[in-house]
Amino acid sequence: MITDKTADGRKIRILNIIDEHSRKCRDSVTQRRIKADDVLHTLAKLFCEYGIPEYIRSDNGPEFIAAKVRDWLGRLEVSTLFIEPGSPWENGYIESFNGKMRDELLNREIFYTLKEAQVLIENWKKEYNTERPHSSLNYRPPAPQSYMLDNNKKVSGLT
Repeated sequence: MITDKTADGRKIRILNIIDEHSRKCRDSVTQRRIKADDVLHTLAKLFCEYGIPEYIRSDNGPEFIAAKVRDWLGRLEVSTLFIEPGSPWENGYIESFNGKMRDELLNREIFYTLKEAQVLIENWKKEYNTERPHSSLNYRPPAPQSYMLDNNKKVSGLT
């Protein structure tokens, strides 16, 4: 979870969900407050779209350790891997992503409204997923809109 604020000093929270295998950011939820119900809604949407994962790795924030979230994940047989407090290296993919979001977007923008933050964060997420090269992926984006074939012809439509 990342915290930032709008120009009027009001807090915004950003919940980023990363696929550890592809490094794709599956979702970024930006709200004033994020509760367990928001996490459930987001995870349910992602599970319907991408399938149910074997596990979810997260910090020990109240929105993740809530009984409602744990019970729901348990019914779906999704394991939870909570990182130890003060051990961000145990969740390196999301920590790296959050650091890049902070450096490349949040530290450079002044958000005047929550809606502006939501739009700019969503645009940055799309660029991160489809255009930005990643060293861990041989300098390719996680979900490119197009890719080069061996004969250097572009094929579009892959997202």
